[in-house]
Amino acid sequence: MTVRTRFAPSPTGYLHIGSARTALFSYLYARHNGGTFVLRIEDTDRERSTRESIDAILDALRWLKLDWDEGPFFQSDRWDLYREQAERLLSNGHAYRCYCTAEQLETKRKEALAAGRKPMYDRTCRNLAGPRGGAYTIRFKAALDGETPVADLVKGPVLFQNRELDDLILVRSDGVPTYNFCVVIDDAGMNITHVIRGEDLLASTPKQIQIYQALGYSVPAFAHIPLILGLDRARLSKRHGATSVTAYREAGYLPDAVVNYLARLGWSYGDQEIFTRADLIEHFSLEAVGKSAGVYNPEKLEWVNFQHLRALPLAELAAAVKPLIAERAWKIPGDDAWLGRALATLQERAKTLREIVDLASYYLTDAIEYDAKAAAKHLRPDVAGPLHELVTQLATITDWTVEDIHHAFNAVMAHHNLALGKIAQPVRVALTGGTVSPGIFEVIDVLGKERTLARLERALKQIAPASAAAV
Repeated sequence: MTVRTRFAPSPTGYLHIGSARTALFSYLYARHNGGTFVLRIEDTDRERSTRESIDAILDALRWLKLDWDEGPFFQSDRWDLYREQAERLLSNGHAYRCYCTAEQLETKRKEALAAGRKPMYDRTCRNLAGPRGGAYTIRFKAALDGETPVADLVKGPVLFQNRELDDLILVRSDGVPTYNFCVVIDDAGMNITHVIRGEDLLASTPKQIQIYQALGYSVPAFAHIPLILGLDRARLSKRHGATSVTAYREAGYLPDAVVNYLARLGWSYGDQEIFTRADLIEHFSLEAVGKSAGVYNPEKLEWVNFQHLRALPLAELAAAVKPLIAERAWKIPGDDAWLGRALATLQERAKTLREIVDLASYYLTDAIEYDAKAAAKHLRPDVAGPLHELVTQLATITDWTVEDIHHAFNAVMAHHNLALGKIAQPVRVALTGGTVSPGIFEVIDVLGKERTLARLERALKQIAPASAAAV
């Protein structure tokens, strides 16, 4: 048997990270088993489904590199098929026309609740003889007794009592088929072998199984994965942080890091935390998916992103940050090799792409603003002499190397009897605007001779008025 999985989002908004994890598990299961991953857009909700949401979902899946093999297929293109199958169920006695109005159904629901009964449809129209005039829905004739077992690959065996199952609506009175009906027709027609989805859909599974059986279709294997909760154990929502995949892309997270983190929300492989995409495909199994909910921790996601960012080859890192640099209208003052050298000095310091661009600002723009406290503390009249001499020493360097830069500093330190910190911190403020940066020799090497000397001269001009006042 060739494994065929699918991801079937409803295009009513952005791609939620919970849905993204469902897509990921379906993708990984197909890839691990050498199977096929199908993408289907369930756009039966004509009022809420939008082209913008479809595009946002497809963009997010592409960014996560969850490449589908077939599709996207759209339910809105398949109305005739659903209607044909509904008529088939009517003709073989597994469905019936229900003429109850919305008002009547609401009255029945309230009466059932008042009597302490489950608010199920009372099957008024189930045994009507022949069609009547007026609007109607098409309902499925659920089994009235017995049990429907679900051999869930994550939850284990789950048994549903048929007397608890409603006669669900297959086609609404306006002719629009419902989710529970469409999903069966689609999964059967697309030869889906494994349906991997959230556990919130488990309750609908026995109803769908009965529809499969009524139509004579093979029933796929089901795997219902636990939901994702916030740290407070409530269902994940915006109050727990960003829940859109797109938001994490815009915040500067790496797709491989997001995939790694989502995979570990409910699935494990020993104690390993950091996985490449190849690792995930090699090791993923439904047997290792836990039964309890995954808890979303934004700090853990940030840590995972840091691990992936620090391991990213410099050429890939440079390519990833270029769009963020362009957003700020900064012109990169060098080629790709230069950008890679600059980023290499910061790669161990940043947790996201945006953070590394923030840290690299003094490399990428000469519009450096001094931190007021740092300038007051370090750009003082007593460092003017050593800084003047450092400018002279650096200006004589012909081969701009870290070694020669170090020699220039040593000469100034020896002449003025200074420790490295006494000259390095004023230079750091002059070059970066603050007191925190990579090693000062690395910074100077990356900035280059012309930009370094220009910034030191600017700092000396700021110190000069104070020096004159001291005299």
